Amino acid sequence: MKIAPPPDTLPRAIQARGVRHNTLRDLDVDVPLWRTVVIAGVSGSGKTSLAMGTLYAEGLHRFLEGLSTYSRRRLTQDQRPDVDRIDHLPPALALRQRPPTPGRRSTVGTMSEVLNVLRLIMSRLGTHRCPNGHPVPPSVATQAMEIVCPVGGERFEAPGAESFAFNSIGACPGCNGIGTRYDVDPETLVPDPTKTIAEGAVLPWNVGGRRLSMYAAGELGVRLDVPYNKLTRKEKDQVLHGKPVKQPVVLSGRNRRTVRLNVTYDNAITAAQKSEKSKYLVSHTCPVCHGARLRPEALRSTLNGRNLAQISALDLDHLVAFAHDLPPLMPPELDRLTTGLIGELLGAIGPLLDLGLGYLGLDRAGATLSTGERQRIELTSTVRANTTGMLYVLDEPSVGLHPSNVEGLRKTIAALAGNGNTVVIVEHDLDLIRSADWVIELGPGAGRLGGAIVAEGTPDQIQKSRRSIVGPFLSGGPAVDRPPRPLPRERATIAVRRLYNLRNVTAGFPVNRLTALAGPSGAGKTALVLDSLIPAARARLADKDLPEHVKSLSLGSIRQVVEIDATPIGLNARSTPSTYSGAFDAIRAYFGAHSGLAAGHFSFNTKAGQCPTCRGIGSIDLDVQYLPDINVECPTCHGARFNPETLAVRVDGLTIADVLQLTVREALDRYADVPTIARPLRPIVDVGLGYLRLGEPTPSLSGGESQRLRIAARLRSSQHDVLYVLDEPSTGLHPVDIRTLVGVFDRLLADGATIVVIDHDLDILAAADHVIDMGPSGGPDGGRIIARGTPSEIAADPHSVTGPWLASHLDGRTRRRASGQRSPAM
Repeated sequence: MKIAPPPDTLPRAIQARGVRHNTLRDLDVDVPLWRTVVIAGVSGSGKTSLAMGTLYAEGLHRFLEGLSTYSRRRLTQDQRPDVDRIDHLPPALALRQRPPTPGRRSTVGTMSEVLNVLRLIMSRLGTHRCPNGHPVPPSVATQAMEIVCPVGGERFEAPGAESFAFNSIGACPGCNGIGTRYDVDPETLVPDPTKTIAEGAVLPWNVGGRRLSMYAAGELGVRLDVPYNKLTRKEKDQVLHGKPVKQPVVLSGRNRRTVRLNVTYDNAITAAQKSEKSKYLVSHTCPVCHGARLRPEALRSTLNGRNLAQISALDLDHLVAFAHDLPPLMPPELDRLTTGLIGELLGAIGPLLDLGLGYLGLDRAGATLSTGERQRIELTSTVRANTTGMLYVLDEPSVGLHPSNVEGLRKTIAALAGNGNTVVIVEHDLDLIRSADWVIELGPGAGRLGGAIVAEGTPDQIQKSRRSIVGPFLSGGPAVDRPPRPLPRERATIAVRRLYNLRNVTAGFPVNRLTALAGPSGAGKTALVLDSLIPAARARLADKDLPEHVKSLSLGSIRQVVEIDATPIGLNARSTPSTYSGAFDAIRAYFGAHSGLAAGHFSFNTKAGQCPTCRGIGSIDLDVQYLPDINVECPTCHGARFNPETLAVRVDGLTIADVLQLTVREALDRYADVPTIARPLRPIVDVGLGYLRLGEPTPSLSGGESQRLRIAARLRSSQHDVLYVLDEPSTGLHPVDIRTLVGVFDRLLADGATIVVIDHDLDILAAADHVIDMGPSGGPDGGRIIARGTPSEIAADPHSVTGPWLASHLDGRTRRRASGQRSPAM
């Protein structure tokens, strides 16, 4: 049947008018429908505010409007964006930049939902065992609720898919489906046995009401005034294993009055378990399921000779081959069922393979995955939905992706758009920008200098635009032109025996130089640096034993380790750049000295200074039942946060609320002659964050902004002999911001620091003094150092997996110089 083309009256773009959100000020923009659209711009220019805070927030709200009032009351909804109108907006789904870290029960199988399909296959096509242990192969008869053993005739209930779920009835009783047990390590309970119990020898008894157990122990015959190592075996047994008996305890107060209490005695191990502090716990593989997570009955069923735990241990590449081998083993009468289930399984695995995750096993714990791996798993569930007419908003999907994996990501995004969806991407990766149908570039700067459209069009049009900031980089311009410095002889060296896919790996990091670790996702970079180098260095500097998997460590002159990631700073709106940097303490002291009031009067966190209505937040959330909460400006302080008495005080013509509205750069210029204020503010400007307002809530900052603010906090102290480790510092950064970041690195190096970064950004790699390339791929085929040297040496190394992309990047820079093309603004 021939289908007529769609009518010309169909809308061609989302039309947003008068968008007012964060840095966006009355922005009018058209976003093409049924296309891939990239929103580009420098960090802080308003990209996320437009994509997530406006398009996604409003699209999700309109989708939820179709639900019943009862359903909406049970859902958490973001506040609607402040806009004049948005026309032709589809219902929206989003993939955020930093997916939450999964809990202990999450695995690759549960996160991707592949395990759900595999459990169903095991229940329907698996060979089960009757109560007498006889195997019952799959047949039409085994699809019923009750199975009859063909050998002994016993009837037993057929296991369903839930019988193989470690998060429900299939969970191992020994570990409750976690695979590991966490037991108290008795050696941690009494770290200093030369102390008496009264002096605090038993740590779990030193906290709050648990001290009552210490007094109860005394009534039960344990001497409290004798060093723990001098106690008898019976007394120590009472301390560690005594029964939970009711014991009268008499306490004396300061006024010599006595109080008689009936105390339930908790021995030291029980008290430690109730405290839930990890310092008392040691983890080990569950002795019941041996890490399989499943109860013994679930492990008795097999599929082609393997139980579910053994199948889950296969990496996805091998799981595909395993699935293809199953149909010939099934009875002909189950062909239709087999074909359907195997097709469902392969359909679930396919998007994971397209995104380069074939090295992962279904039993891999979710908490051990990198940010990029977690984000790609979330993306695969989106692709499998096979929807049409949706708006998908992706916030930096390239985070954690090696250039070799970006092709698979482009294929996935193209599939979404090809299904008739609109895909809006906040992105800095130049290859993804080049592959888009349309680009909207915001800027020209950040903060108050951003929020406007500086260029829009096809990637070719953006590349040729004289107004575009990203255009010169799209045509091959380098963000940084930094030649590597000669390497010193001194190196920090670590040797790892075995951890994840690392096998006898030795790595050296030149002291007082910038080292970059490259390689595909899952190649072992995190295991080598974050899971080995950092804990080993901290243990050595604290004069403790090295982690068991670390064979040896030499730190050279390094005396301190600082780890900086891109997680959000601050937990609530009371955290601001001024409070995080310490500048607000100095500002309050300055106001106090010039007004005669105590510094506490100028804090929005104290009753003396804060507005009594909003308690120093500046706004109020109104609960409107099934509608999303409405955030309104405080009617008393009108967003100023402070009470009238505090706002009546002016110093140098400004109230304390006026000062919080200043940008960091404005405040630095104003208080340049006040060292206590200028000192913590200057590093924030140095890292390129001078556009932030002093009172801006830090939870609203991007990952890149959070990371640079952490670096700024460190710039105020000596960097000599400090090892800095940064995980994906390019996250959220435009090439212009990369240039600023490398400038910060050079300042740290000039002050005597050593820097190690894990990154995929080619500008970062090209700017490094030393590059360590791991691979050649992820998972079992990774875990090795395949190349090391300067960027040019890596680019020329035939064994390097990063080399071809780095060579192209460096060649593009060379060609640009030779042709005299317009260089990116410096």
